[in-house]
Parts: sequence; C-alpha cells; structure tokens
Amino acid sequence: MLDRYLLRYFLAVVDQGNFSRAAAACHVSQPTLSVGIAKLERTLGHALFVRSNQRVELTAAGATFLAHARRIERDFNVALQSMGIAADLPTLRLGVLASVPGRVIATGVAQTRPGDTHRFELVFGNERELVGHLAKGRIDLALTLTGRGGDRFLERPVLTEGYALALPADHALAGEAEIGAEQLADAVMIVRRHCEALSDTSRHFTERGVRPHFALRSTNDEHVLQMVGAGLGLTVMPDCYRLDGVVRPRLTGFAARRTLGWVAAHGAEQWLDAPLPVRDAIGAALRGDGRLHAPAG
Repeated sequence: MLDRYLLRYFLAVVDQGNFSRAAAACHVSQPTLSVGIAKLERTLGHALFVRSNQRVELTAAGATFLAHARRIERDFNVALQSMGIAADLPTLRLGVLASVPGRVIATGVAQTRPGDTHRFELVFGNERELVGHLAKGRIDLALTLTGRGGDRFLERPVLTEGYALALPADHALAGEAEIGAEQLADAVMIVRRHCEALSDTSRHFTERGVRPHFALRSTNDEHVLQMVGAGLGLTVMPDCYRLDGVVRPRLTGFAARRTLGWVAAHGAEQWLDAPLPVRDAIGAALRGDGRLHAPAG
C-alpha cells in the first residue's frame, strides 16, 4: 500500500526539479524527503530518479509511474473538494500575453484541469506587465515574447510566427493570397493598441502613403476579430488568430515576426523543465494553430 505523502514527495521532486526545493515545497527536511523517496522506490521495486549534482531526472520507470501518480493525486483532490474539504495544493501562477488567443489557453486548461493539481491562478497582461510580475515574484511562469530581455530571465521558445491582414470574407480583396498596402488606401481599419508590432505596422502604411480612417481602437483581440468579421474594418494581427468569416491574406513586404515562449525567473527552472501538463498542453495548442511553426534551433 502506498501512503499519499510518498506520492506528494515524488510529485514535488518532479515539479521542483531537485530534492532541496521539493523538500521546501513539502515543508519537510531534505533528509526526510529523501528517505520517503527511497521508501517509495523500495515499495515499487524500481528506481524512479537518476540523481546528479545539478538536478534529478526521471528513469523510464519513473516516467511510467508519473502518469499514475498525477491521476491518483488529482482524483484524491477532487474527492476532497466534493466533500467540502480544502485540498492542500501547490500554487501555480501563470501569466499569459494578452495577444495570445484566448481559445489556445482555454484548450490547454480544459485538457489538463490545472485546478485539480495546483492552486491555480491565471493572469493576462501585456509584455511589460508580465515582466514586472515575474521580477516581483507575483507569477511563476509566463507565456510571452522571448528574445527581448537579455539574460534577465530564463526562456524556452515555443514558436515563431508572422503577421497577416484580417479581412471580412466578403471583402473585395478577400480572395487574394497577398495584398499590398497601396490597395488599402481607402480602407477602414481597426487598431490593435497593445500590439507589439504596432509601430512597424503604422510605419509600413505611412511610408506607402496610406493613412486610413480608424473605426475602432481596442486592446481586446477577440473583439477586434468579431468586428472584422462584422465588416467594421480590417487589421493586421498575428497568424494565430482566426475566426469564421475572417480571411488572413499576407501583407506585401511586411516581414515583422514574433517569438512566443515560456519565461521564468532564474532559480525557477522547475517551471520550465519539470513536467507540467497545463504548460505543455498550451504549448501544443499554440504550435498547432494555423500557419505557426516551431522556431529554428
């Protein structure tokens, strides 16, 4: 018979990346946690971790056991919650760039139900806000732009994507694969005010003598897409956005790109490297969208 505390020790080592942080997360001494892991390995008859000076890694048996341990812990917590008993869960505070489609985040959350395994908090913000939250320890992990902060944070790129026009499907140019800015001289446009490529977009149009009327200025990309579909105007936005009734032709000569990835503070490598289902599910959903592709290297 397995004691639940042994499962919690095991999951803490996996999530924290080493024994000392796992012990702190479990509020026990490192020797106590090590004894518990050794007891678990004896009970199962398999080594679960390959230990090194830097970190620990799962053995093949450990990887197999991990799926079962997560399910057991999740089911136990669900049972506690159904009885009105508060589960003692670790906290995961996840920040997400506001210009990442909400449906991508919703897909990852729905697939993994992070609230069953963590005291889960989700925070949306712009790049500056997320960087500030990370620096002050207000969030543990952020899905945001990478390659822009030097060595200040740890980064794991997920994908690189470009930008394209968003037009209503009944627009006169909707059948074109690529549209030049000059063809939009009389167009009504919508401004995505929080867009990281806004200055590049504005410069691209003004250098070609295009100064359109703006029908809407918004920081809500779902609203922007809905208004594009309704025929209010057109806009430029990342490739990952799509909606029925909206087409996404390329903007001739517009080469701006962005790389999205996971970002954490130094010393918090476990949020990047250890198994974390919601992180991996969101990354998979993001990589599977539209014309997105994994970054080189």
